[in-house]
Amino acid sequence: MRLLTSTLFALLVAAAVGLGLTYFALTRGAAFGALTIGSWTAWPKTGTADADPYARATIARTGELPVALGDGVSFTAQSDDDDRPLDGRCDVVLFGVTPAARFWTLTLYNRDGGLVANSIDRFGFTSQEIVRRADGSFEITVSPRATPGNWLPTAGVERYSLVLRLYDTAVGVATKAGREVPMPSIETRRCP
Repeated sequence: MRLLTSTLFALLVAAAVGLGLTYFALTRGAAFGALTIGSWTAWPKTGTADADPYARATIARTGELPVALGDGVSFTAQSDDDDRPLDGRCDVVLFGVTPAARFWTLTLYNRDGGLVANSIDRFGFTSQEIVRRADGSFEITVSPRATPGNWLPTAGVERYSLVLRLYDTAVGVATKAGREVPMPSIETRRCP
């Protein structure tokens, strides 16, 4: 009887640990083959036939259609360059340049993966509408308060993520080091 009880207990613990780790992997984006450049992370193989089982399960759970590798790559940032979480009550500035791409979009999402509702209905920018400096670089302020120039309102949400999608770009699976690809820097400048 003791052997049966011990075996059942071991099976229950193993099932709880296995299911818990699987849930953690699916909700925290723990797919294999991550490409990290500064604060930005992408999983280039997610939109391919070589996607790992965790990436496939995440796609099935969320219902999101990933950008296929032949079309481009999608980078996500949830913290600034000093590893502080992106806070919608703070002034966060993205500055620099993006990798060479035919077209790109930058979108602001809340924790649940939805667009951040705001009074001016601005949810992101595209490469065609952004105001640039003479050298081709840009600066985007992500803040609850209106600022001149490229401003993306956060409506004061506690946490958010930024998604930079690069279309028709060479960035992807072959990219190994951050110095190969220029990504925008993310800096928290003012926080109440």
